[in-house]
Amino acid sequence: MSEILQYIPGDSFIHHLNPVIKIVLVIVFVGLAVLSSMIPFLLILIVILIIGAVLSGLIKEIISQVPFLLLLSFFLVLLTSLTVQEGDMLLMLVPSPDGQTGFGITEGGLLFGVILSLRFIVMITSFQLFIIATKPSDLVTGLLVFRLPVDYVLMFLIALRFIPSLQLEAKRIHEAQLCRGYNPGTGITGKIRSLKPIMIPLVANSLAKTQVLGLTLDMRGYRTKKKLNLHQLVFKTGDYLCLILVVLTFGIFFTLHLGLFQ
Repeated sequence: MSEILQYIPGDSFIHHLNPVIKIVLVIVFVGLAVLSSMIPFLLILIVILIIGAVLSGLIKEIISQVPFLLLLSFFLVLLTSLTVQEGDMLLMLVPSPDGQTGFGITEGGLLFGVILSLRFIVMITSFQLFIIATKPSDLVTGLLVFRLPVDYVLMFLIALRFIPSLQLEAKRIHEAQLCRGYNPGTGITGKIRSLKPIMIPLVANSLAKTQVLGLTLDMRGYRTKKKLNLHQLVFKTGDYLCLILVVLTFGIFFTLHLGLFQ
């Protein structure tokens, strides 16, 4: 199993896009997902992301996150259904003494949970597709184009690189414990019991890595603040096609929400 948020080399249309265009696409998709409350439009965004994953050959990595997305959606729908009491009552859980009102699952709460789940699916999928299809060097170059402080860009990149490293380290620790005869048990209790002997050495190893990383930055002259020439960003035909896609997405958004063409 490949590590999450790990760059996967490829020769697809998505891989060769300009990193600035990729960042713009992520911002547009996340922004429109937050602004939209229409299920059809959110489904259109998800379909576009699936098509992009298929074209980039990364559909397996996206599908591998489906169980997590389904679990997240289930808890979001459950939470909103129990906390948002708006609209018609679909299932009465605690009836009131007068029999007129009560606490239960309402149509408004269920609909809001579905919308919230679709928003998170769009945001998580677009960000994941952007990270696994973009080289770390291109990612840094693209972020620096937006005049972000280099310290924040470095912290963002290190955090992204630490996620797959921590996942691999946790897997190695778990396998080492199993080889030594450790048996946490099965089921949910077994998984919970196995977290403690993994987290303690994982945190200790992470702290050691951060110290080594700090010394490495000092040895390579990071704090000298010398500016180096960046790679020149070239916009190709695919980048302009993606800009057309952005315009079309905005057109669909305004058409569905404002009815400009009715």
